[in-house]
Amino acid sequence: MTTITHVRRRLAHTAARANLTALGPDEFEGYASLFGVVDGAGDVVAPGAFAKSLRTRPAARVRLLYQHFAHEPIGVWEVIREDARGLYVRGRIVPDVQRGAEVMALLRDGALNGLSIGFRTRRARRDPATGHRILLEIELWEVSVVTFPLLPNSHVTAIGAKSALAGEVRRASAALRA
Repeated sequence: MTTITHVRRRLAHTAARANLTALGPDEFEGYASLFGVVDGAGDVVAPGAFAKSLRTRPAARVRLLYQHFAHEPIGVWEVIREDARGLYVRGRIVPDVQRGAEVMALLRDGALNGLSIGFRTRRARRDPATGHRILLEIELWEVSVVTFPLLPNSHVTAIGAKSALAGEVRRASAALRA
C-alpha cells in the first residue's frame, strides 16, 4: 500500500525595518524576487527568468498592488530590473489613494515591508535532486506590498524621506562626511 504524506513547510518571518535613503518622499525600493532561493512553495527563480517579460512589459505596465488585490492599486513602478541578486524594484506610492497613504505610513514605521510577485510560469523544470521547481521564464504581472512574502528576504530595503527637505539634509550630511 502506498502512503502519500504531505509535508507542510513553515514560513519564516524576518523583521527588517526599512532604511531611509535619498529617494523621493513617496518612493521605496527593494527586491521582489531573489535568484536561487527556495520560496515557501518550493519554487526557485533562475537568473534571467524575468528578462523576456521585462522586454515586453516595462515597469509602467506592471501593477503595484496591495496584498495582490487587483482592486487595490497603490502606486506605480518606476524601475524593475534584474541584477545579480534578483528582481530589483523601485516604486512610487500614490498618496492621494487612501490605501496608498496607509501603506506608506506602515512602510515608514516598519510595520509592513514584504514584496511578492504575481506571475505566470512560462517555462520551468523540476530539479531531480531536490524536487524544487526551477522557474526559467516568468511572465510578470504585478508586484505587491505584502505582510508575509512567500519568499524569505523579498522585502523593501529603503524608503524615501517624508519631505524633500529631509532628503536634502541627508545628502548635505553625507557630503560633509566624505
